[in-house]
Amino acid sequence: MSKALPKRSENYSEWYNEIVKRADLAENSAVRGCMVIKPYGFAIWEKMQRGLDDMFKATGHQNAYFPLFVPKSFLEKEEEHAEGFAKECAVVTHYRLKKNPDGPGLIVDPAAKLEEELIVRPTSEAIIWNAYRGWIQSWRDLPILVNQWANIVRWEMRTRIFLRTAEFLWQEGHTAHATKEEAVEETERMLGVYADFAENWIALPVIRGYKSPAERFAGAEETYCIEAMMQDGKALQCGTSHFLGQNFAKAFDVKFVNKENELEHPWATSWGVSTRLMGALIMAHSDDNGLVLPPKLAPIQVVIVPIHRSPEDLAEITAVVDPIVEKLKAAGVSVKYDDSDNQRSGWKFAEYELKGVPVRLALGKRDLEAGTIEVARRDTLTKESRPLEGIVEHVQELMSEIQANIYAKAAKFREEHTFRVDTWDEFVERIEEGAFLLAHWDGTAETEENIKEQTKATIRCIPLDAPHEEGKCILTGNPSHRRVVFARAY
Repeated sequence: MSKALPKRSENYSEWYNEIVKRADLAENSAVRGCMVIKPYGFAIWEKMQRGLDDMFKATGHQNAYFPLFVPKSFLEKEEEHAEGFAKECAVVTHYRLKKNPDGPGLIVDPAAKLEEELIVRPTSEAIIWNAYRGWIQSWRDLPILVNQWANIVRWEMRTRIFLRTAEFLWQEGHTAHATKEEAVEETERMLGVYADFAENWIALPVIRGYKSPAERFAGAEETYCIEAMMQDGKALQCGTSHFLGQNFAKAFDVKFVNKENELEHPWATSWGVSTRLMGALIMAHSDDNGLVLPPKLAPIQVVIVPIHRSPEDLAEITAVVDPIVEKLKAAGVSVKYDDSDNQRSGWKFAEYELKGVPVRLALGKRDLEAGTIEVARRDTLTKESRPLEGIVEHVQELMSEIQANIYAKAAKFREEHTFRVDTWDEFVERIEEGAFLLAHWDGTAETEENIKEQTKATIRCIPLDAPHEEGKCILTGNPSHRRVVFARAY
């Protein structure tokens, strides 16, 4: 047996890294800052993709694909956007290598310099809005509701698998609308889609809000977000939806004839979630035994392990298990019958626990004689003996029960680590413990930056449902009209 995982309470960072490694989710690649997503990890990401993709299409969006390379002049057209991403850009300057005349290996061919440098896309607003110029002439061409699944490159210096890598996978929606009201409605709708997915698929409670001006997406007029709490009390931004106004339409000279037969610029949104959701899934739910997966995202929802001493015993158990497997599959439950003989049942129990399989069924000779089967739940680490009869229906019920229980546990944790604070001393003390702090802020960028410098806490969001409440800024004592959410973040 391999040694136990590090404990969350002792070294949260090492615990996370070891789960990623031992649960066979991903690994570091030969390219600095980039990851290899392994089959088990990618199977979880595929479930996320399918769930989100269905939700996008249900709201009228279509998938498309745009180039990986963005001409530098395109990125420069929206000044704030260009400035925001400049430090993270990977730049292609040449298109050919040649044999090194002075020794072994290859060198860049200086004769193959590009006329214009290309940016490996850090995001796709520029390349997409250049394309939209040819797509949009009339109000009848609107709205354009497009999404793309793609890879992104942002040259991060400090990386961690899933949470922050130089290359990552994501989806990015890019829409164009005839009116400001329609674009704002779209921005808020897609935030709702993300919150729905986080809560009902990832079993992750989130706060819906909008960013302070200092935290907005570069080039946006408003950035909406969902923020979640991890088990160390830090925040993780799990999705963003941006109202871009007419900034990109103006930058790329996109105009349409409206119903009044007048020329105007369309209104834009963009929105995205990434493989960072994999990090959220791990950090919000897993324990010192390994992954804990909500059934909706588990590649294997049920594993069945036979306990036997002879081939004859195994044949007898298999005869009982096969119909159960077929019924579970017919009910839409993903199931694996692990009758391999290269590991003992105890090893298998630990391995499937580490990989977060929601339900484990075990069946031996004694169970057959008694007409029972052992049922173990990953979320509670409990097990019980159940009648074989009706086991399929029981497992189906467990899927919903486990999904709800994982959410409830995360919601309880967040509630217990969320505090209203009214004094600076309490703010400084609480932030060290790891928490969401609901505090007053005077609305200035200077105060926001001072708080960040002194405590490493940032304004995660201004909650959409934050009530009007007169108070005094936590740092300056200046007037404030609502509380915002402060936390340290990933």
